Amino acid sequence: MTASSLIQFVAAGNPPSPTTHNIQDWITGNLIPLLLLAVALLLLWLGGGKGDNAGVMRRIGGVVVALAIIGVAVTGAGVNIGAWLAHLFTG
Repeated sequence: MTASSLIQFVAAGNPPSPTTHNIQDWITGNLIPLLLLAVALLLLWLGGGKGDNAGVMRRIGGVVVALAIIGVAVTGAGVNIGAWLAHLFTG
């Protein structure tokens, strides 16, 4: 879009609204898998090379909890989980 067409677009009363969808898509498509790969390699390098398999499994438990939190945040399932928890207490 050239500058003159942008000026005409804004003058027509349709200002562009900024969104974060592209940033969200990039983070979920690129950054999260890259961080998971880095964590997996770090766990294998730190614990697996020394034979500390129990320590690696403890750390993997923390990674699984973190993945569950990321999954709830990315999918938007937090509302449904909150409603389910509230229904447990309210009947």
